Amino acid sequence: MFGQLIMEGLAIGICYALFGIAVVIIYKTSEVVNFAQGEMAMLSTFVAFQILTIYQWPFWMAFIGTMIFAVLLGIFIEFAFLRPAKDPSLLGLIVITLGAEMLLMGVAGWKWGAEQKEFSLPFSFSNTHELFKGVIINDWTIAVFITAAFLMIFLFLFFRYTKLGVAMRATQQNQHAARIMGIRVERVFSFAWGFSSMIGAIAAMFFAARSTVDPAFMMEPFLRAFAAAVLGGLMSIPGVVIGGAILGLLENMFGYFWPEWKPIVAFLVIIVVLCIRPSGLFAKHYVKKV
Repeated sequence: MFGQLIMEGLAIGICYALFGIAVVIIYKTSEVVNFAQGEMAMLSTFVAFQILTIYQWPFWMAFIGTMIFAVLLGIFIEFAFLRPAKDPSLLGLIVITLGAEMLLMGVAGWKWGAEQKEFSLPFSFSNTHELFKGVIINDWTIAVFITAAFLMIFLFLFFRYTKLGVAMRATQQNQHAARIMGIRVERVFSFAWGFSSMIGAIAAMFFAARSTVDPAFMMEPFLRAFAAAVLGGLMSIPGVVIGGAILGLLENMFGYFWPEWKPIVAFLVIIVVLCIRPSGLFAKHYVKKV
């Protein structure tokens, strides 16, 4: 029983981490907390739903089409909402992303309605495998672990060895110096938003397969992914993965022993971490001297 609780907690925690990585990529590049991240992923999931159920494309064709849409959506949000803002404050950026969130939710409600819809992946929950005695794992969990591992390896290689990855790191450290070195900061921002939107769409499809799709279905996963990012550190991608795993384990344990506390675990994590270690468990804390 205890082993199964750990496995299920790790599975949902890694799913939180996948979505948390999308949040962190934007924050690492531009120091913007994108509160529209959940609704961007929600809209992309509805596009996948439309392609699969209405047009009845094969899953992998629908997946590729959805990834293209997600990238274009992320670029559009950055270009249309964030770029026109001239030297906005942190509060101004939060308000802008909240406005984008409301707009995207309204678009989804207008197009697909507010009723819940079934969304399925080719990874079955019913097809299970016994890892060892008392611990069962299904295809959905295996797909989540494989996706997270592949993404972590890709991001490590991308940020370490590619020119664009180095440009993103340089932009995060000092935008003015990056411009002086010839880096087109605006293009880096657009790429970060498009790439983040694509990762968020992948995570959202995993969440949708566990529940249903409606215009508000990504609100709770976003809050938990944000809690995982705060716990691990908003500047640390490996930290977010570890933070997501810890959060998933905590939620599953609370859900088993104290079910009434499970809905507020993520909020407690955010409050405790911000009070004790604002930079997170695995990110360095920098103090700007003026």
